[in-house]
Amino acid sequence: MLLPDLLPITPFTRSVRGEVIVPGSKSLTNRALLLAALGESPVTLTGALFSEDTRLMADALRRLGLTVTADDSALTVRVEGQAKAFPAPASASAAPVELFVGLAGTAARFLTALCAAAPRGVYRLDGVPQMRKRPMRALIEALRSLGADIRCLGDEGYFPIEVHAHGLRGGSVSIDASESSQLLSALLMVAPLASGPVAVALTAEVRRPFIEMTTRLMAEFGYEVGAQADTEAFILDPGRYRSPARYAVEPDATAASYFLALPIVTGGKLHLPYLRAPGVGLQGDTRFAEVLTRVGASIRPASDGLDAAFSQTNMQRGVTQNFSEFSDTFLTLAAISPLLAGPTNISGIAHTRKQETDRVAGMARELTRLGQHVVEKPDALEIQPRYLRSGETIETYGDHRFAMSFAILGCLDLRGDGRPWLTIKDPGCCAKTFPHFFELLETVRQNSFAP
Repeated sequence: MLLPDLLPITPFTRSVRGEVIVPGSKSLTNRALLLAALGESPVTLTGALFSEDTRLMADALRRLGLTVTADDSALTVRVEGQAKAFPAPASASAAPVELFVGLAGTAARFLTALCAAAPRGVYRLDGVPQMRKRPMRALIEALRSLGADIRCLGDEGYFPIEVHAHGLRGGSVSIDASESSQLLSALLMVAPLASGPVAVALTAEVRRPFIEMTTRLMAEFGYEVGAQADTEAFILDPGRYRSPARYAVEPDATAASYFLALPIVTGGKLHLPYLRAPGVGLQGDTRFAEVLTRVGASIRPASDGLDAAFSQTNMQRGVTQNFSEFSDTFLTLAAISPLLAGPTNISGIAHTRKQETDRVAGMARELTRLGQHVVEKPDALEIQPRYLRSGETIETYGDHRFAMSFAILGCLDLRGDGRPWLTIKDPGCCAKTFPHFFELLETVRQNSFAP
């Protein structure tokens, strides 16, 4: 679906109904791709996400010598040829292998760790200009302490970098992954390849659900991570991944957040097949469903997923929530906060200022544009609902989560006549994790008219 630079959102004039299948998890797909590359046998990922981020990861693995075969229609990715990966350069003067990560933080961190753990080769990693501002220093320093030769080609601690690989040694390493849990996840996943045991100590708080996702996925690929009793350190002995022949990727819980919130905007009921309830699957972002129940939605397990419903006779309540452990979903709540009775208080989001954009400042700016009263703090937003202004264009800052969150708000029939009142700038930025989001949203809208 070719999207214009400015996309007016057509409101729902009837309550939502039917079902929507969200794509596979980006976090799980990219982790599974890395773990498949570290294994010794072919792996087929089913239900995989096909997006800009995962394609960048797959393309990089191909450049590293692996065979990665993707079938978009079947949503499968097969990774094989691990024994032929990281081939020796033709000569000592051979050009570095160039790896481009765009703005994909997962690919940037995971590939940096993978190249540092490689037995040989020279690898140059870079992304778009905005990627050169995203946190990398903690991972670079941790890998260097294990013997990695990583050279920053610009500002120290940032992309672009050049990795001269000769494997990792064991030892003790400390890391501050408070800016991004991906920094720790990347280190944990490659640590088993080191020549000796690796003890990883944390020096600051980290978003635990994403680390638990990583260690549980490592276990599903055949490697159990040890932990000290205080859980502030991890012990990783040298070992091998024993990959499953097939691995089913869960639907993306963050992508699901938009459709779980949709009934609050439009009324009605929506079924999300295959989505797991909070605490059941590997993704911490499933906890967002619990937040929506406090807003006033009914979200209940079904035989094969979750049902989200909202009766427009109910009260839509503002809530107070710390999002430190599932912060990708805070934008979904913030975007619908103008519809809630009373203030919405969102905290635990300081680290999101260093993601695709400064998400805290951006959200405050766009809600203010829509007439809301917003108090912005370093780690929080307080949103007092006001009458929504119509005819506004939302700036997305190239950030997919702004585009999708505000699109859900735009589904409100604000004028009562079905005419668009909210426009999304650069809707194509959703290609990063959910390329067909707007096409799917329109399909859901059309299905609401079904008899």
